[in-house]
Amino acid sequence: MSGVFSRSSGAGEIASIDYLLAKKALLREYKAGRIARNELCDAHPELIRAARAIGALAGEICEVCGEGGIVHVSYAFGPKLPPHGRCIAGSDELARLRSTVSEFTCYVVEVCPECNWNYLVRQF
Repeated sequence: MSGVFSRSSGAGEIASIDYLLAKKALLREYKAGRIARNELCDAHPELIRAARAIGALAGEICEVCGEGGIVHVSYAFGPKLPPHGRCIAGSDELARLRSTVSEFTCYVVEVCPECNWNYLVRQF
């Protein structure tokens, strides 16, 4: 999976990878009929549950089904976190995590709870 790497400047630098270009390429393949919808809309039931319960509205309509509202679900993984990671409920929780855990990676997944589309959009 390809992405765009960026790094903030200054103390406490945060590396970030954005997968927007790879997502656009995948959606082009789907719209051209080279990828079946069931190959794209395969979100795990726990991801759909998290999207419905604590997902952050992205303000976008799903590009696959055209009906569902996209939500972002964030997960953090790191050596001092549970092996299955930790679902982050919002920016306040992320700030608390940053103040208590020195090393972790956060993954932001775009989810459509209507059609089960899901895609990793960013990691930092």
